[in-house]
Amino acid sequence: MQKHNRTWLLILMAAATLGLLLFVVYLYTGYTRTGQSAASPTFDSQRAYQDVQYQTGLGPRTPGSQAHADAAAWIQTQLEDNGWTVDVQDTQAMGLPIHNITGKRGSGSPWIILGAHYDTRFVASEDPDPALRDQPIDGANDGASGVAVLLELARVIPQDLDKQVWLAFFDTEDQGSIEGWDWILGSRAYAEALTGQPDAVIVLDMIGDADLNIYMERNSDPELMGQIWDQAAALGYQSNFIPEYKYQMLDDHLPFAQKGIPALDVIDFDYPYWHTMADTADKVSPHSLDAVGETVLSWLLTKP
Repeated sequence: MQKHNRTWLLILMAAATLGLLLFVVYLYTGYTRTGQSAASPTFDSQRAYQDVQYQTGLGPRTPGSQAHADAAAWIQTQLEDNGWTVDVQDTQAMGLPIHNITGKRGSGSPWIILGAHYDTRFVASEDPDPALRDQPIDGANDGASGVAVLLELARVIPQDLDKQVWLAFFDTEDQGSIEGWDWILGSRAYAEALTGQPDAVIVLDMIGDADLNIYMERNSDPELMGQIWDQAAALGYQSNFIPEYKYQMLDDHLPFAQKGIPALDVIDFDYPYWHTMADTADKVSPHSLDAVGETVLSWLLTKP
């Protein structure tokens, strides 16, 4: 009887070992329905926040400044180091230089462009102290936050993704209401030069506010907006992505929408430090970067 029990014990141990081995094999070689590894990529909000700090550490990235050139070179290096094909658009608008940067991966359809602007404003025109309104801003939220999310996505988007993805870093978005300048010059030049019809363009702007409240935006494509808001709710970020219309924005998504491309502006325009000297890295929250980054990443991985 004792020998019989030992035999069964050995059989059970062997079965358990086999089951464990099969589970390990599944983790390493299994695939989800999107064609990605069962171990899904994870957005690292702390790493994204470090990218915000790096950008603000360069100083205001105003067009023509050394900090602006340094930021552009850094963005390009980050893309190349993570296996993206980099394309640079050097052009002019209103006689002003435009330097747009794109990281490209994949081919075919769907073709998705994710964008953010990397320049910061020449003047703190909304600062409560009139003596500071002629100073350039750090742009931690208004500029650096969107760039940081895109660069972290550049690190975690799988190289074998079954779609075409472009990460677009727009120049000269934030200089409107300044003599000789205008708003969204970089994205206008980008959209004008674009050949073909992307399936979606999503712009991330001012998405790092510690008190993140992203409302639906009236110039955005309703279907695309619904998909992102639904994805955010599924991930538990429904308090950050509020399913109500509030603003109608002039932002980098507009030149694409005007070409008939489904375009979306993901923006928290209730940021109290907008265009002030207080738009600094301490006002940005890794949790907010995570809410946006995880939402866009999950949508991207599951979009057919």
